[in-house]
Amino acid sequence: MNDRLSGISVLVSVVEAGSFALAASRLHLSRSAVGKTIARLEQRLGVRLFHRTTRSLSLTDDGALFYERCLRALEEIRTAESLLESGKQQVSGRLRVSMPVLVGRMYIAPVLTGLAREHPGLELDLSFSDRVMNLVEEGFDLAVRNGSLPDSAGLVARKLGDNRMTLCASPDYLARCGTPDNVDDLARHDAICYRYAQAIRSWLIPQADGTTREVMPKTRLLMDDLQAVADAAVAGFGIAWLPCWLIREPLMQGHLQRVLGAVPGEAFEMHAVWPLTPHLPLKVRLAVDALVSQLPVRMTL
Repeated sequence: MNDRLSGISVLVSVVEAGSFALAASRLHLSRSAVGKTIARLEQRLGVRLFHRTTRSLSLTDDGALFYERCLRALEEIRTAESLLESGKQQVSGRLRVSMPVLVGRMYIAPVLTGLAREHPGLELDLSFSDRVMNLVEEGFDLAVRNGSLPDSAGLVARKLGDNRMTLCASPDYLARCGTPDNVDDLARHDAICYRYAQAIRSWLIPQADGTTREVMPKTRLLMDDLQAVADAAVAGFGIAWLPCWLIREPLMQGHLQRVLGAVPGEAFEMHAVWPLTPHLPLKVRLAVDALVSQLPVRMTL
């Protein structure tokens, strides 16, 4: 029976991954082991489950029929496990989470590792990348994303808080070059700008009338790493537009000062996102609850 269930889970993983190699990576198995498992399953069933070529992999009619039934069976098993876990509030199994690099390393990972400390049966597989992952295709249980959610079809989202931006500069730079009194003054200052996906991020400055003014400052330094931008600002190279959570310590220690402090910073929503399922696994629910309760406190200035 265990071999049969193992074969079924491997079959589902291969279909979801679209290849033996990717399924093997997700299952932490060798490609050969995955191939042999599928071969044994086909031999036991007496049917061919996949059409295989050097470039593609697709289900046969028999394979598609069997896959649909297997998927339903696994969902029932997962639901039963979730119900049992909910009763004892002890989570187990592997939780795969995708998150942006910097905020993930500084704030999200500590929350999740704290959760793992409370639940010894919980295994974490954390991916740090600023690329927007396809959760289903890449096998993630959960992701944390900044900004809008254009690809939210088939996903569930829960707001974790606001990623507020602020203009800042070092006391040394402001002493040498003066402190801007309004948005127009920014044009006379050096700027340290952030480049993402080959595009320079303009600064979005909220106005008193509720609108947002887009500013493209005179760029002295251009970088594709936010931490490098923050370091350059501390070193006195100019004014930067940065997330408050990233410069929390430099602001508190006086290495950076807010610029145009009376102007409220632009805020981008931060969300936890996970695939829509009939029953939310306990490990995902506990992770989301922990992030909702702890992130705003940790990231607030």
